[in-house]
Amino acid sequence: MPCLSVCFVMSSGVIVTGIPDPSPPCIFHLSLYLLPYSLYMGKTMLEQLDETVQFLRKQYTQVPEVGIVLGSGLGNFAAEISVEKEVSYADIPNFPVSTVQGHKGKLVFGTLSGKKVVAMAGRFHFYEGYEAQDVVFPIRVMKLLGIQTLLLSNAAGGVNTSFKVGDIMIITDHISFHTPNPLIGKNIDEFGPRFPDMSEPYKKELISKAKDIAEKNNIHLKQGVYFAVTGPTFETRAEYKMIHVMGGDAVGMSTVQECIIANHMGLPVFAVSIITDIGIREDDNIITHEEVLEAAKNAEPKLAALFKGLIAAI
Repeated sequence: MPCLSVCFVMSSGVIVTGIPDPSPPCIFHLSLYLLPYSLYMGKTMLEQLDETVQFLRKQYTQVPEVGIVLGSGLGNFAAEISVEKEVSYADIPNFPVSTVQGHKGKLVFGTLSGKKVVAMAGRFHFYEGYEAQDVVFPIRVMKLLGIQTLLLSNAAGGVNTSFKVGDIMIITDHISFHTPNPLIGKNIDEFGPRFPDMSEPYKKELISKAKDIAEKNNIHLKQGVYFAVTGPTFETRAEYKMIHVMGGDAVGMSTVQECIIANHMGLPVFAVSIITDIGIREDDNIITHEEVLEAAKNAEPKLAALFKGLIAAI
């Protein structure tokens, strides 16, 4: 039997290719080739971005000042926004589609603390089968829509032994050696330099303002280094210990790629982790996604107060 290659374009934009087994019976072996959707559709990244931005500008004509990315279990924060327009990811040209429980999958435009904002209720992850360039595509879109500041949130595992479930950790720095860098490949000079500086990935000025807001609202904050991994598995006990030795205070499967692309485009970033589980522990227990979502939900009121105050102060 001749070797045939069959290609399917999924609704999410992920490309699935299959090659029939040459020996009977003919069975398709399907595999995900993690190639950006644009390579199959013949569009450059700039063309994709332009198409997406033009579409969204027709949906919402105001210019947002602040972009917000809501992590696992934090999608209800969008209720704090005076909503003026919601757009499902599935309706946005070139946009990936979130596949993770706890991520609602829509862009929310509106007003918060007197400023125009756009919030991602649900983000994308490398472990969902997307390329790093696809994961950060929405960050580029929000920057081109006009945002001047990016606020990131995530649910993370606590590695610092002084942390407890429900803590909010300001991310002061990160370690990203264990996740693909979204800038790998030909640089887009229109957006930023080939070798962007990352000495201050999370703006000290924004961190200082957040600390002042937390003190006024009686919110106890932690701060530390976020260690990024690909997921989707939670870390082993040995891995948690290794991450602690390497300088991590919390570990998660998102945020860093978004931060890198924002810095590349000159976009100031503030980020927090909700500590939803404790990695270094003596208890003979397991960690579940449901527990992570519950812990994040319980911490949402504190996150809302912090973000609302910060947006007002920007």
